[in-house]
Amino acid sequence: MAAMVRNPLHEALQQAIRTIGPMIEQVGADVDRPCRMFHTGKVWTGPTAKQFDAQLTQYSTRARTSGQAIMDELRQTLSRTPSEVSEDEAAAIRRKYGIA
Repeated sequence: MAAMVRNPLHEALQQAIRTIGPMIEQVGADVDRPCRMFHTGKVWTGPTAKQFDAQLTQYSTRARTSGQAIMDELRQTLSRTPSEVSEDEAAAIRRKYGIA
């Protein structure tokens, strides 16, 4: 039986989650802040402001749902990826994905 080693793809996915997760949270916070300010009614009012508010809310929602979809996909892929593989499989994975 071949010796089992850590799967480089599993490790890369874990690292991607650790790196991307905080970035997505920051994007969400950065988009939510102007939405909250805009909803105070002190920034801009009128019909054009209402249209802008609707667009801003749509973009905020899209940013949050897209970020969540990215994280969900990474977590699902990680859950389907074995944590250990044979040495030959690990070498093939490194070559395929350009993992050092």
